[in-house]
Amino acid sequence: MVIQDQLNVASKLSNEEMLQVVGGAKISGTVINAFTSAFKVLYGFGQNFGSSLRRIIKKKLCSL
Repeated sequence: MVIQDQLNVASKLSNEEMLQVVGGAKISGTVINAFTSAFKVLYGFGQNFGSSLRRIIKKKLCSL
C-alpha cells in the first residue's frame, strides 16, 4: 500500500507504485442509513396514497 504525506503529493508515482494504490468506493453506515431513510419515506408515502385512494374509490370518507 502506498501512503503519501502532504510534502510528496506533487511527485509522480511509478507504475509499480500505481499498482499498489488501494482505494475505491466503500459503502459506509451513513450511506446505508440514507438509503434506508429514503426507502422508509417512499414506502410511507405509498401506504398513505394507497389508503386514501382506496377510501375515495369505496366512498368511505370521514365527515368533517
